[in-house]
Amino acid sequence: MKTKNAAEENAVIKLEDVSTVYEGAKRTAIKHVNLTIQKNELVYIVGPNAAGKTTLLETINGMLPTFKGKVTVLGLNVQTQGKQVRCNIGYVPQDFMVKPGEPYTALDVVLMGRYGQIGFLHQSDQKDKTQALEAMRQIGVEDLANRPMGKLSGGQQQKVMLARALAKNPKILLLDEPFSNMDPDSRGQIPLLITKLHEEKGLTTLIVTHDIHHMLEDCTRVIVVSNGKVTFDGTPEQALPLVENHPHTTQLEAHSH
Repeated sequence: MKTKNAAEENAVIKLEDVSTVYEGAKRTAIKHVNLTIQKNELVYIVGPNAAGKTTLLETINGMLPTFKGKVTVLGLNVQTQGKQVRCNIGYVPQDFMVKPGEPYTALDVVLMGRYGQIGFLHQSDQKDKTQALEAMRQIGVEDLANRPMGKLSGGQQQKVMLARALAKNPKILLLDEPFSNMDPDSRGQIPLLITKLHEEKGLTTLIVTHDIHHMLEDCTRVIVVSNGKVTFDGTPEQALPLVENHPHTTQLEAHSH
């Protein structure tokens, strides 16, 4: 009987020769990606626009069919057990802005994060509301609970979406450009908050961004994606000099291992 080594034992996310294509598209969005993310890692995924960063997160989250390869999250096959996988993932997409006329309050939106646990057909109860308000408190937006989501600023909406992800009690956080709509104050607060939550809750956290100049202090690894392929995978110490010498992440390709 084979015994697993420590790295395999702690693998939370595993992609094996994965290629993903959007429905109706001819071009492959990510190509032959092999990647293993260990438990409690805090990983930055960087690269130019349209590089495949968001596709990578959506593939891990079981939102897109993988036409080749295998994706395993928490020991579950994403293609056949996607719903179960998503119950354990707090996902904050890049494009989520709510229109001003939408009737949802910020609390309503955060409560949506509980649906993965209770099911869409079940009514949220006081326990769910308490959990949602606690998530909002942790992010510092509990005072926005009864405000219409569509009337909030971009930065406030981003914080509410982070609270929505936390309300799930996830084991994994997938954050797509979490700092993009932030005002200057929030840009200082949110990275510290994500680091704190990552540590205290023992999360595995993947953050997609177009640069690493606002890297979180406890980032353990940087992955560069370009043209749908992983072109660099190393430590922040290895990645930072490349970015400093070549500010545009597209130029990291020339220095990839």
